[in-house]
Amino acid sequence: MRVPLSWLKEYVDITLPVDELAEKLTLAGLEVANIEYIGVAPPASERARRHMEDGQIETGNNRILWERDKIFVGQILESRKHPNADRLLLATVDYGAGEPMTIITGAPNLKPGDSGQKVAFATLGAVLVDPYADNFKTMKLKPSKIRGIRSEGMACSERELGISDEHEGIMILPEDAPVGMPLADYLGDVVFDIDVTPNMIRIASIIGVAREVAAITGAALHIPMPTWETQPPAAGEYCEVEIVDDDLCYRFTATIIRDVKVGPSPFWMQHRLKLVGQRPINNLVDVTNYVMFEWGKPLHAFDYDKLLARARAIGKDKVKIIVRRAHEGEHFTTLDGQERILDPDILMICDEAGPVGVGGVMGGLETEVSEDTRNVLLESASFNFINIRQTSRKLKLPSEAAYRFSRGVPSELDPIGNVRGAQLMAELGGGNIADGIVEDYPRPQPTVEVPVDAGEVRRVLGLDLSQQEIIAILRRLEFDTRTEGETIWATVPWYRLDVNITADLLEEIARIYGYDRIPLTMLSDELPPQRHNWPLELEERLRDILAACGLQETINYSLTTVENHVRLYPDAPEQAPGADQFITLANPMSLDRVVMRRSMVVSALENLQRNLRHVERLATFEIGLVYLPELGDGELPAEIRRFTLAMTGPRRPAGWLGGDPEPMDFFDMKGVVEVMLEQLNAGPAVYEPADVHWCGPRCARVLVAGEELGIFGEVHPRVRQAFDLPHQPVVVADFATDVLLPFFRQHPRLQPISDYPPVKEDIAVVVDEAIPAATVEALIRQTGGRLLVDVHLFDLYRGKSIPAGKKSLAFSLTFQAPDKTLSDKDTARLRRKIVARLERELGASLREA
Repeated sequence: MRVPLSWLKEYVDITLPVDELAEKLTLAGLEVANIEYIGVAPPASERARRHMEDGQIETGNNRILWERDKIFVGQILESRKHPNADRLLLATVDYGAGEPMTIITGAPNLKPGDSGQKVAFATLGAVLVDPYADNFKTMKLKPSKIRGIRSEGMACSERELGISDEHEGIMILPEDAPVGMPLADYLGDVVFDIDVTPNMIRIASIIGVAREVAAITGAALHIPMPTWETQPPAAGEYCEVEIVDDDLCYRFTATIIRDVKVGPSPFWMQHRLKLVGQRPINNLVDVTNYVMFEWGKPLHAFDYDKLLARARAIGKDKVKIIVRRAHEGEHFTTLDGQERILDPDILMICDEAGPVGVGGVMGGLETEVSEDTRNVLLESASFNFINIRQTSRKLKLPSEAAYRFSRGVPSELDPIGNVRGAQLMAELGGGNIADGIVEDYPRPQPTVEVPVDAGEVRRVLGLDLSQQEIIAILRRLEFDTRTEGETIWATVPWYRLDVNITADLLEEIARIYGYDRIPLTMLSDELPPQRHNWPLELEERLRDILAACGLQETINYSLTTVENHVRLYPDAPEQAPGADQFITLANPMSLDRVVMRRSMVVSALENLQRNLRHVERLATFEIGLVYLPELGDGELPAEIRRFTLAMTGPRRPAGWLGGDPEPMDFFDMKGVVEVMLEQLNAGPAVYEPADVHWCGPRCARVLVAGEELGIFGEVHPRVRQAFDLPHQPVVVADFATDVLLPFFRQHPRLQPISDYPPVKEDIAVVVDEAIPAATVEALIRQTGGRLLVDVHLFDLYRGKSIPAGKKSLAFSLTFQAPDKTLSDKDTARLRRKIVARLERELGASLREA
């Protein structure tokens, strides 16, 4: 919100320096993001902060310093044609010095014979904005000779003064502008750019900021309530109002302004609108914008004669405004010329012939005011802020009105806005106002009373304030108060929709007292004991391990689509979860973020789909949640923590040290899983073949201590194709986090390091094809006992000398004793024992050389 101090001073006395006022506002929650100096120099403290030298031009935000001895308010005494140029004029200007100066100008808004106009006049040496430069650039005014006549001054346009981009003619000042006054004293200003948080929409107006300045600084506030002069007949003879859907529109007021003349707004209004960033259009439209920035009340002006013509076209003699939901598929053309297709969630302002405006967002093209408008119906209404926010987003129609309505505008402001707007239209358009306001007010704004006491202030804020001090702070904020014993009951002002509970009052007390004044308080109790957060610590450990394995963490959206889940079931899509098994958003931001995910595999594949357009290799992991309504408590879904790994692309990217172009596959993922389990002391794991809907050629189920950790394997080719992934192996793992928690919590068992050398031997056995290598390894470990310290599978062979249906598994065995050097006889005995057990339980046989 841009706040010119010259406008603000109309409603509150400001005596503080600019930088001090900005600091106080910021500390009270009204963050001044930028201070813009228009034609005037920053204070000394600000110049020092910006390292500006005396006399240096302030060029931030395309602004310049209007030097008081070089740029003045001038008056044109005479204008005549240039004797040697058809399109140039000679203008004699009085600027308060001894002798008037004759200058040369080609301004199209100045004609031969014109006199009396007040202008911004610059003399030699003045620094101005170069109006013909593509980017912001300053120039110093020098004497010039044009077609034989010397000119030593300039009547300036708004662009040359750095006010706006307007350069079609010179800037004409009001008739009462004092000749000879430095322009910096007449038009110079300071504009605060204040960041408005959603809960402080009340400050999206000059008067709203004035109230805050008065409360924060203790300055006098003087906000006159708008008044008007009306004439019969009554407004009710011109129109009537009916609210059909009062859950979306709480109040609708209308006034009638007759016999107005459309034209440009006066200079003071145009100048103020430009300062707040609004482009002036004409006196009627400018009034609606002016009231919006002054009071925070968006208005809309309808051409009443167009409304009446629509009514008469269907046999009615009177305009009737109807506020209702749109019909399904109803069409409407907004002021921007776009045809909109509506639905029943959109609130419409209608007459009996159909829609004339989107409630709280934008008016309609058919009933807009134009240069031919003579009679105006002025609307001031209040709406359901959530509905306005949804409508604005749905129709992609952001506007200053929707910005305010979508955060809440009080119903009590409706008649104030109507009176202020109607009176300004009558004054600036030469019209008259029909008696009274036509309105429908089915849901009056309630009066809110909130309790607070000194004990609660002390408990929450740490401030030892008396009851009277609290009351004084609240009254500075225009809260009415009454007391019942120790309790203060504060009646919330009608313009404060953000205060409803005691915590809101405490925030107000802290803001006005000053956050910077709240004392530091040392903790008076003992520090609580530090306890492990095991689930969080496990996740952090997983991140460390997987990152060390070369994987990169991703944080994916928890929102996805039902269709992407169905893509995981290429052979049986009917087995995929239905739409009723998801948590569905009522108001999704986009069509691909509609439901909460049930599987993190979906998120992993979506991430690969987006990123493999830019890179050829990815190795990622994500730790997150899946949302399962059927496991919840009936109201909320169960949130299950899981983690996924995804790998695809060349094993090692090509580089100056070489590379490995072979794609990562099932065994690369298995290696990462083994390292992860080893680092978490969760081994040994058992890997079993699995048949999972999204897996393809190879898929394994991982069991840890008999409990399933999850699945990993290569993604099914049809799933890969459904997600538009490259034609290369994609390996994904989907694991449960809580299965690893017991292993992570237990202390690792450390074994003493033996002082004696190990003995290494190899053994190759032939077993049935169906027997997993893990089964053989487990039996070897059990039989070898404590002297067998390591077993490692190093070869799998099928082929010559191996019978059909059989395979050869070769293991490396490491024997080591803690108290002696093992002899050949010791290891031979253990070896015979292992072979005998394998033969007995698995039907294995030693492979012959």
